[in-house]
Amino acid sequence: MTEKVPMTFQGQQRLEEELRHLKGPERQAIIKAIAEAREHGDLSENAEYHAARERQSFVEGRIQDLEDKLGRAEVIDVSKLSGDVVMFGATVTLVDEDSEEEVRYQIVGDEESDIKKGYLSISSPLARALIGKEKGESVEVHTPKGSKSYEIVKVSF
Repeated sequence: MTEKVPMTFQGQQRLEEELRHLKGPERQAIIKAIAEAREHGDLSENAEYHAARERQSFVEGRIQDLEDKLGRAEVIDVSKLSGDVVMFGATVTLVDEDSEEEVRYQIVGDEESDIKKGYLSISSPLARALIGKEKGESVEVHTPKGSKSYEIVKVSF
């Protein structure tokens, strides 16, 4: 049995868009770059040719990876979720109990996480500590920089 990959609808859309770009414009650009590099003659010492082939290898690998993840995707419609318990797809507002700094994260699948944009991976230590907790509860997370304590001030979907 293949393992499902949880993701939000928006995450699925972003991956599908990346896949379309890689299969279309990106593949065409690589084919053109390889053809141009071949025109320069001896391929054994042709840096442009080797760079284009390396890029082609990377793109084809990423295409396979995206097709695999999208094929195993378990899309969770966050708009149909509700409640006060933190779960996949929840947007959680936290207050750092030491600095009083407020942060807000949406718990998403690994492929769509981007901490700078507020998307927290479901497999991250913080998300694992938050799952199943409710507004008003505190969580302690062990990070490479030491332990941090957060209070959950809001859970929304």
